[in-house]
Amino acid sequence: MRRREVIKLLAGTAIWPGTVSAQQQGRVYRVGFLWDSPTVTPDDLVAFREGLRGLGWIEGQNVEIVFRWAEGRFERLPGLANELVQLNVDVMVAPTSIYAEAAKKATAIIPIVFVGHADPLGSGHVASLASPGGNLTGTSLMMTDTNAKGLQLLKEAIPDLAHVAIIYDPATPSHVPGLAGLQGAGRELGLRIEPVAVTEAAEFGKAFSGLRSVGAEAVVILATPLFNSASKRLADLALEHKLPTLFARREQAEKGGLISYGPERGELNRRAASYVDKILKGARPQDLPVQQPTKFELVINLRTAHALGLAIPPTLLARADEVIE
Repeated sequence: MRRREVIKLLAGTAIWPGTVSAQQQGRVYRVGFLWDSPTVTPDDLVAFREGLRGLGWIEGQNVEIVFRWAEGRFERLPGLANELVQLNVDVMVAPTSIYAEAAKKATAIIPIVFVGHADPLGSGHVASLASPGGNLTGTSLMMTDTNAKGLQLLKEAIPDLAHVAIIYDPATPSHVPGLAGLQGAGRELGLRIEPVAVTEAAEFGKAFSGLRSVGAEAVVILATPLFNSASKRLADLALEHKLPTLFARREQAEKGGLISYGPERGELNRRAASYVDKILKGARPQDLPVQQPTKFELVINLRTAHALGLAIPPTLLARADEVIE
């Protein structure tokens, strides 16, 4: 029998659907996956599936993954999240804050696991990291803190740096606290911070054309699906305008960004699979603390540095996990 979207009360305590259904033998559980595209960050999906298999969940045998892809049209997310609710999925996976927001609005009952949420606390998606409350939990990038560290690394790479632009998307829930964190970090580093709001890909060219005119000497590009899917274009635009870049993901440095700094994504996706495993076995999301990353990667693209005429300090190169030459 499929789990129904109802709240059952037993001794005054809400019982999550998985608490009962996990006891049913031979059932194929349904995991709803809300994401942008299978081609944007395919390694993330590979790691998630590996995590599930390692825990005994085999697609086609005891679990089915139902995908809904936004394909860059993020206005479709509310409808796609509602489709997964109508399919009576047992748990929903919503990788980042923009997906978690859509999932949260679609259901207050179905457990939701986020993967690499930039700031679940600052965006209001959980009550606390230790006791999330509600129906959301998962792994967090804690990107508000990570971005501040990345900004420090950018300053180390370019000691004379004084003015940094921050490209952010106001529609991404985690970008509001993320931008505030960078402004605070900028003050401590003696940097002038220039926020630049970008809400669609058509605005990329205009945004970069205006950066030099306001005196920006480098640019930090916050992580969000809109920007992640356009990593190569953003890196090319930055190089065209002679602007060093800081990204959050390894592949963005590989595509031409100067520096990337952020958590190792495979670890986060495998951990997310463990949340799904626990929930399908009866755990309640409100009782599963949000986990933070333990592995971070610093990648420096020396080809981009040479194209920009920058000499990266040897001490910083020695600390990098990867140097692209």
